[in-house]
Amino acid sequence: RVWIALPQSTKQPRLEHPPLEVVWLTEKPYQAGVEEYQLDGVTVRIYDREKTIADCFKFRNKVGLDVALEALKEYMRLPDRDINKLMAYAKVDRVKSVMQPYLEILVL
Repeated sequence: RVWIALPQSTKQPRLEHPPLEVVWLTEKPYQAGVEEYQLDGVTVRIYDREKTIADCFKFRNKVGLDVALEALKEYMRLPDRDINKLMAYAKVDRVKSVMQPYLEILVL
């Protein structure tokens, strides 16, 4: 399965292959944290690291809490981590209260 996040205003994609698991987002969480890159002349939109971690917690029931926790642990090992940015995205995704206790344990 391929996971795809789409804004609520978008129609359901009609693809037979690959099988899609669509997650519908309101505009603010959909737009938050998007960075654009040029790959072979094509603009590709990718969520930044902090938004990806917040999304792991938002969709923890789909990806597993163990995946979200491992992503957070790995993120906390980075020298250029930005916890304020991470928590801002957690607030946008409405998982700040879920993520904060785990973050506090890792910071201590």
